[in-house]
Amino acid sequence: MNIGFLIGLVLGLILLVYGILVAGGSLLMFWDLPSCIITFGGSWCAMMVSYPFATLTQMPKLFRIALFPPKLKFTELILLLISFSEKSRREGLLSLEDEIESVEDQFLKKALRCVVDGMDPEVIRTILEIDIDSMAARHDANKKIFDDWAGLAPSFGMIGTLMGLVMMLVNLNDKAMVGPYLAVAIITTFYGAVFAYLVLTPISTNLDTLTGVEILYDSIAIMGVMGIQSGDNPTVLKQKLISFLPPAERAEYEKEL
Repeated sequence: MNIGFLIGLVLGLILLVYGILVAGGSLLMFWDLPSCIITFGGSWCAMMVSYPFATLTQMPKLFRIALFPPKLKFTELILLLISFSEKSRREGLLSLEDEIESVEDQFLKKALRCVVDGMDPEVIRTILEIDIDSMAARHDANKKIFDDWAGLAPSFGMIGTLMGLVMMLVNLNDKAMVGPYLAVAIITTFYGAVFAYLVLTPISTNLDTLTGVEILYDSIAIMGVMGIQSGDNPTVLKQKLISFLPPAERAEYEKEL
């Protein structure tokens, strides 16, 4: 579980509530059903216009990915690649055929299959890089869903503000209606801003970060497979693979490796 994601979201809401209460307000002052309908309902309808409904149904899954990100174990990947390198140098590339089925990562399995099948190194690299580019494009499309909603929510909050101001001005002589209409005018903007900047934009950023981690993971796999095919010394290959990691993490990984 991404503890930071959950803590940040919950703590952000708690701080907002605390700020309201410390300022002498009450939560009921910030509850307005028409504002909710305009901000959340209106922006969601705009999303339905923008995307096929089947795409929008993926959002709960993407939220779960942000909250429970896949664990990519870089040390295990590097150890696995080094062990394959050692075996291929002793017994030849075809000896890896028996090992392929035990590999869980589908990208690495495909890469090893290409090597065992004797494909040209440049062809293998091209195929794998296309896979990474396609994965990144899919992830960017998923991220864009939250980016778009983050843009629409404050916009509909502003629309609600305009609606509330129009209704307030039309009924300016009726003092009893000025307060409710002004509440709609202000709170819709508040709802849109909080929803966009505390929920949607952070989820988008989180997914973008996970994509970067996965690209790094797959890039290490490509380097390892290419090294195995070219017959690199396992020690040299290890240094190549560790070089992908941030400097602060290399010493830690070298101890484990």
